[in-house]
Amino acid sequence: MSSTGETKKILIVDDEPDVVSYLEMLLRDNGYETVSASNGREGIEVARQERPDLVTLDVSMPEASGTRFYRDIRSDSDLASIPVVIVTAVTGYGGDKYGYEKFLSGRRLVPPPDGFFPKPIDPEPFLKTITELLKI
Repeated sequence: MSSTGETKKILIVDDEPDVVSYLEMLLRDNGYETVSASNGREGIEVARQERPDLVTLDVSMPEASGTRFYRDIRSDSDLASIPVVIVTAVTGYGGDKYGYEKFLSGRRLVPPPDGFFPKPIDPEPFLKTITELLKI
């Protein structure tokens, strides 16, 4: 909850029900309201309806990928200012766990994400980043 007493709303965009459940539990236990979507297309619709304060975003999803969602939200003037934290396992095992962040940050047409966390999520730095981005 923010210092003004307003509960911050976080949109979780991920196609893995176990990940969504974990993030919902983690975020709700720390005072946040959550809404979710299972792919990028649904995520944009939910973002437009719910106006979340922050989005957590998986990259690899069916129908509309997280990369597509990210480009769409950043190019929508009503949604572009919403912080986006990438939460993904797309970098694979044994590789550079921040490789996707570097890839996305290197795209000229898309600004870098506001945060990046490889799966499995380390809850302490994840929550610290959420708090900082929401300026609680």
